[in-house]
Amino acid sequence: MFKSLANAVRFLSIDQVATANSGHLGMPLGMSDCLTALFRNILKFDPENPTWPNRDRFVLSGGHGSAVLYSLLNLTGYKDFTIKELKNFRKLGSKTSGHPEYCPESGIEITTGPLGQGIANAVGMAIEERLLNSRLGSDCIDYYTYVVAGEGDLMEGISHEACSLAGNLSLGHLIVLFDKNNITIDGDTSITYSDDVRKRFESYNWDIQETGGYDEDQITKAIQNAKNSPKPSIVICNTKIGYGTPRENLPKAHGGALSPSEREFACKYFDWNHGAFEIPEYVDRAWKIIGKRSHEICKDWYENQEKKYLSLDSDINDKMNKVFRALKKEYFISRPFEATRALSKEILDKLIKVNPLLISGSCDLGSSTGCKGSNMTPISANDFSGNYIHYGIREHAMGAIMNGISASKKIKCCGGTFLSFSDYMKPAIRMSALMDIPSIFVFSHDSIGVGEDGPTHQPVEQLAMLRSIPNLQVFRPADASETAECWDIALSSNHPSAIILTRQGVLSARFSDRQNLCENGAYLLNDDSTNNVKFTIIASGSEVGIALELKKMLNDKNICTNVASIPCWELFDQQSDEYKNHILGSGIRIGIEASNGFGWEKYLGSNGLFFGVNSFGVSCPGKEAFKYFGLTANNIFDKITNLF
Repeated sequence: MFKSLANAVRFLSIDQVATANSGHLGMPLGMSDCLTALFRNILKFDPENPTWPNRDRFVLSGGHGSAVLYSLLNLTGYKDFTIKELKNFRKLGSKTSGHPEYCPESGIEITTGPLGQGIANAVGMAIEERLLNSRLGSDCIDYYTYVVAGEGDLMEGISHEACSLAGNLSLGHLIVLFDKNNITIDGDTSITYSDDVRKRFESYNWDIQETGGYDEDQITKAIQNAKNSPKPSIVICNTKIGYGTPRENLPKAHGGALSPSEREFACKYFDWNHGAFEIPEYVDRAWKIIGKRSHEICKDWYENQEKKYLSLDSDINDKMNKVFRALKKEYFISRPFEATRALSKEILDKLIKVNPLLISGSCDLGSSTGCKGSNMTPISANDFSGNYIHYGIREHAMGAIMNGISASKKIKCCGGTFLSFSDYMKPAIRMSALMDIPSIFVFSHDSIGVGEDGPTHQPVEQLAMLRSIPNLQVFRPADASETAECWDIALSSNHPSAIILTRQGVLSARFSDRQNLCENGAYLLNDDSTNNVKFTIIASGSEVGIALELKKMLNDKNICTNVASIPCWELFDQQSDEYKNHILGSGIRIGIEASNGFGWEKYLGSNGLFFGVNSFGVSCPGKEAFKYFGLTANNIFDKITNLF
């Protein structure tokens, strides 16, 4: 029976790729037996309750092999993956996209495709399990996370970052099935890859199992041994790419559909005498029984553990709102000149004290970014009751691990580094936005205001990069009040956010504790719309202080001026045309921001002027850097009064 079960997975994969005339078969052909053993004998899941919090997680890190995942979801009874959907593989609007796209309700735990991301996401899921287990106990949460990864995943640098941290934390509920077929698109892996995987993972403090790729008992035993280890485990599965076809062990097995004659060859090899998308009734029935294997366990969990699981969320919003109200009231009275990173630290530290589901962390920059406060306790291999993660100097892995933690939307996760290093984690930020999951990326040291560390640490193009990512909310608060409001929005949002913070002190811009004005993305710090406004000065972050100083100079010359703070472009763009026109005004628009001007034209119009930084920075004190680039009220005043 096992071979028939595995062949059903294999041939549904073959037929999907053939119907689309597009896709990747190498891994589905080689790994179908390993995955059948996993789903049949080990994996805890229930297609009738796909988001069961204590289900095991399955991550296909090599997302190009998506056909095998869709085959498994169909066979085990996930209602969204019908044969009709499989026949729509890679077609517009189908659920069977070229690479798996995040939809836990359908059985897809995470979006994968860029190699290495999935294995790092899985580390995040394993950390989430430990965090919840420490808060709720093993009766409530004790799931395992299983990952299929190939040589490509392990070549990517992010796999080193993530697996190193996983070993340090002894994530015993993390198991990687390594599809070791020794082939990449360019040829045998020996042309680029001579790593000893066993020694590599031993050095990470992982457990190592090894198995052939096609014997059910051997595969199951290896996975079971891995489950029994207190360490994270890698199961080396020695497989053959394109197994059972004329392309076996050849690079061309990686992608592309089989020809009719090649499919016929595979049918003879596997003794499979069925047409495209045809599954024998006895095989389909056996797979559906596998899909129901954990149903009673799931039912029992909902009867006995759901209430406990939900109890962690009780009163959190009320408690956080109380913190925000108290902070904003204080900020309007005091805090005239502090760095927004320091203000953010105070806010986050008070919030984390009342929210057991808020987790912070940073890349060895806890103090520098303001992500580590006095109410935060680091997690460790022996204790996950804390609320702070030491990621080490691993920006890329941090971003992807945060996505894995955030994927269930139970825990709110934030992590920080310097804005100039956001480039190191861009792929993970992009994936959070693509999945639209609420990771919160904290970036301090946001401009030339960094000062003496110079151009390597002074971000110039990074704000534009972040703002170019769809679904990502980018916040750059101007003062204490805006910092609190931006945190309020980010924590209550279901979208990913980036919070951009200064190293240097900023002037207070707001003197009222009205409603959250940052929710509109931009607002007027004053409103002289009844007068003949000549200039509207638009700024974000620390440059709002420059804008206010400039306004005073212009007003002293009887030049009517408005100042608009724009902490979040994305939220402002969602407002009505009437609101946007009111904020931007009909006069001459002046943009001020210590970054490059990419994107500002949509607010400034054809007659506007932008004052920013369009080259790399300089090594000198921050105030001198602002003067060097002309970002002072005096310089901008001279320029605009001479021009207009």
